[in-house]
Amino acid sequence: MLFDKQKTDILGNQDKSIKKSIDKDIAPLVDKITKSKNYFTTSSCSGRICILAVNDKHLKNKSRWLYITHKSASFKDIKKSLKKIKNLDLWFMQESMILHVVCRTIEDALFLVQIAKDAGFKRSGIVSVGNKILVEISSTEKIETPIAKKGKIIVTDSYFKILIKEANKKLKRTKEKIKKVKTTFSSL
Repeated sequence: MLFDKQKTDILGNQDKSIKKSIDKDIAPLVDKITKSKNYFTTSSCSGRICILAVNDKHLKNKSRWLYITHKSASFKDIKKSLKKIKNLDLWFMQESMILHVVCRTIEDALFLVQIAKDAGFKRSGIVSVGNKILVEISSTEKIETPIAKKGKIIVTDSYFKILIKEANKKLKRTKEKIKKVKTTFSSL
């Protein structure tokens, strides 16, 4: 079957992420999904807080990470990373978990989407039904705002601390949702 071949091929390939490993907080869920007969993951991120340096054209391939964590962020660590800026625009970002799962059947995909939505991952759905049935699981926890223009910081420290505090709260909510999905998936 095509699904079984795709699963074998994907699981045999090297991790192509920048980090070259699965985030610790999402690894148990990815493991449960991968061990099931009807699903496998193609990419995952447990959620993160980061500072992205971009050029004038905001081209992703010309951007670079100045700071990235999959855990709670600290003002001190982030401020230290800002010393690396030159004449760049900087964006503060908090991103929700994202998980891509290939499903054996449409019924399996619908079932997984319902588990994700029940756990609070509102932005979850079937994104492809071509040569593979692909579900994307994500949520609404997100912050994305400029903090520097052409190398000049445009936010006050007090506002920046509020941003970091809110980002940490949103990231914590994302991690709690991951645990809910894992618990539900494990009980099947």
